[in-house]
Amino acid sequence: MNFIDTHCHLNHPDYSGDLADVLLRAENAGVGLMVCAGYDLESSVQAAKLAKEVRIIHAAVGVHPHDAGTFTPGIEEQIRELASQSECVVAIGETGLDYYRSLSPRDAQQDAFRRHIDLACELDLPLIVHSRESHADVLAILKEKGVPPRGAVMHCLPADSAFAEGALELGCFLGIAGAVTFKNAETLRQIVKNLPLDRLLLETDAPYLTPHPYRGQRNEPSYLPLTAQAVADALGLGIEIVGSRTTENACRLFGFKL
Repeated sequence: MNFIDTHCHLNHPDYSGDLADVLLRAENAGVGLMVCAGYDLESSVQAAKLAKEVRIIHAAVGVHPHDAGTFTPGIEEQIRELASQSECVVAIGETGLDYYRSLSPRDAQQDAFRRHIDLACELDLPLIVHSRESHADVLAILKEKGVPPRGAVMHCLPADSAFAEGALELGCFLGIAGAVTFKNAETLRQIVKNLPLDRLLLETDAPYLTPHPYRGQRNEPSYLPLTAQAVADALGLGIEIVGSRTTENACRLFGFKL
């Protein structure tokens, strides 16, 4: 089985002591590739560095909406340089809007999101989008600016059918994370049940959103098959089919050649 974890944060300090073991467990679990997403400049630099050093890691670079207020022209230029100077960087992000925490003003988040979209278009890279309690504005900005030609993924799909439908109408992929395994996630599983398999991606968001039965512990890519099984159960398919098709989808979006 070959899975692709399309969104994790192996650049997070939580892995500073045992990253080699984490990667070995991932490979043993059938996770053949991982996209390590930046969330600020420092983590984007680290993601690109890991991608150069580790065969199975690729990078996404960008500034999370929590830090949108720091997305100065100088930071933007450094993100541009990271993305344009390395073949290991396969996407811009994560970017988007987060009105739940509101750690940056909404106008700053929206401006940074638009600039990330422009950057993805300029560099011919796909976009990784974060949306939390901001779905209407995320869809509106993507409609206004246009989804980058290389495509976009809505990272960590929430239990919101209207948002899923709107993202599909825009041509986006939908990233399914460990929340789909939670006992209280029946609404999300019902949404997944009605989604087209050719638009789904699997992700961990590690170290966050650890799937059941490990919820509450540090997440890691080796747990991705648990999410794949939950998606397979929701769709009434075998895990082999879900693994194969989501891997094909990730290759289409990120340009992987397996």
